[in-house]
Amino acid sequence: MKHVRSGLLAASVVAAATLQAATAQADEIVVGMQCDRTGPTQTVGTFLCPGYHDYVKLINSKGGIDGHTIKVLEIDHEYKVPPGMEAYQRFKAEGAVIVAIYGTPHTQALTPLLHSDKIPGTSPGFGSAAAANGTKYPYLFPIAATYWSQGAAAVQFAKDQLGGELKGKKIAYLYYDNPAGREPLPILQKLAEMEGFQLKEFAVPPPGVEMKVQVQDIARRFRADFVINHTFGKAPSVSINEMTRNGFKLSKMVGLVWAAGESNIMGAGGWDKAQGFNVMQFAGAGSDYPVLDEIKALYKSEGKDAPKEMDSTVYYNRGLLAAALHLKAIENAVRAKGGSSDITGEDVKNGFEKIRDFTLDGILPPMAITKEDHEGGGWVRIFRVEGQGFKPITEWMHGYRDVVVEMVKSH
Repeated sequence: MKHVRSGLLAASVVAAATLQAATAQADEIVVGMQCDRTGPTQTVGTFLCPGYHDYVKLINSKGGIDGHTIKVLEIDHEYKVPPGMEAYQRFKAEGAVIVAIYGTPHTQALTPLLHSDKIPGTSPGFGSAAAANGTKYPYLFPIAATYWSQGAAAVQFAKDQLGGELKGKKIAYLYYDNPAGREPLPILQKLAEMEGFQLKEFAVPPPGVEMKVQVQDIARRFRADFVINHTFGKAPSVSINEMTRNGFKLSKMVGLVWAAGESNIMGAGGWDKAQGFNVMQFAGAGSDYPVLDEIKALYKSEGKDAPKEMDSTVYYNRGLLAAALHLKAIENAVRAKGGSSDITGEDVKNGFEKIRDFTLDGILPPMAITKEDHEGGGWVRIFRVEGQGFKPITEWMHGYRDVVVEMVKSH
């Protein structure tokens, strides 16, 4: 497996051709993976990306996919769009049949290329919510709850926590002011109109570490009944501390999926500082899953300790989700070709659309990815900080699914 920094992208045409030939000779199937290990969202990438690699390593240790080895090409784009575009071209040149995108701005920039090149790309838990519509976006796969599904689930959770009635309530939306942060706004505004609650938006400018004024407004002037927290990078840690400093109960706040990792809690000062904070997940949090035991056993068989990245279960497990769904789609593609590794991006696209009831022993929600639904149902689960970890407080759930589906169809 390769880990290539963005400064090493200028590979020559000859080198690319050589790599393609080597791939063919080695009977490998190539996957392109974007990551951020050094930029503003490295609090995610430094855990998520190792999770992806470890799942591929596990499958390769078992003989790969029908005897074919999976080769992962990783490029750290530092959460910058230009290096992300360069990375895509590198992946394409080296024969990748699928690309793991990292970042909403990158997803928006790459979508036209995915469709013209017929290479599927995935944006689990980020990117454009409208991409759940597989009819309009045949080569883009959210493969996890989009920001519209997350926003709808957050409103449903707030409703449940506030006694089943939202009319007249005040809900604050605290968000990182970039395309990802703004993406849930349409569904939140729609549900505010439907349910009769007052929605007030509080934008935090990048990099998200200054929000004293916004939090004071939420806690002291607006006096929110509930807060939906859609911050990421270092911002979730800041938001937890600012909310506590202003006397706002963390149990009256839910963090969307990128405010929901152990690194966010540690950045705020540890578990004791974040008690009661509700967080949303699209893959299981914690370590009690058989696939994690298998990975630990694999490292032990090599005489190595389990990787320290596994301790950050939220983001590590999301790396497993992405890798597992990628490899399942590739497996479906290979078997549709009679076991041949000579598959195309279009074959892998079709493989995604055949994924059913693949939960990886519970770490994934009960998805059904179809030609029409590239999101897989929009499932989430809410966990709460209790003691020294995350405790699940709901089962896998939806929020206002009919409203979300209608919005997807109309965009």
